[in-house]
Amino acid sequence: MVGMGFVICPSKKTIVMMKFSELKEGNYVMVDFEGKMSRGEVSDLNHDEKQVCVETEVQGFWYEPAHIYPIPLNDEELMRLNFTKEMLEDGGVKYKKGAFRLEIPEPDNFSHIDMWYREDIRHNPIVHYVHELQNQYLQMTKVYLTDEVIA
Repeated sequence: MVGMGFVICPSKKTIVMMKFSELKEGNYVMVDFEGKMSRGEVSDLNHDEKQVCVETEVQGFWYEPAHIYPIPLNDEELMRLNFTKEMLEDGGVKYKKGAFRLEIPEPDNFSHIDMWYREDIRHNPIVHYVHELQNQYLQMTKVYLTDEVIA
């Protein structure tokens, strides 16, 4: 369902707003192609037509924002991005990738996130979806957040 930039995410049955301006090359998203949901990576943006090219397992295809859905940030997605997980004594969870750190107050509670990279510390930035984390990570590290392992 489309209206005023809002879409209903088929997997969650909730209204999710996917802003074209939030998307960057390299972001991971879900796309709806003829009723089939697929995970993909943004490979190009057409700012004039407000279309997004997303590469899936099958092929790259241009999508309207109404057919693009954010991926909720959770433990499974952080593991897919090759973060390592450390359980903290206070019950919190710290996720690490290289020198980048992300901490949540308790397992599976992503309502409050602290993240830092060297001297750049961010308390509770707006990060509810994988693409938002990727964008914060890029701002902080100047490197794209992918699923590649960092030694």
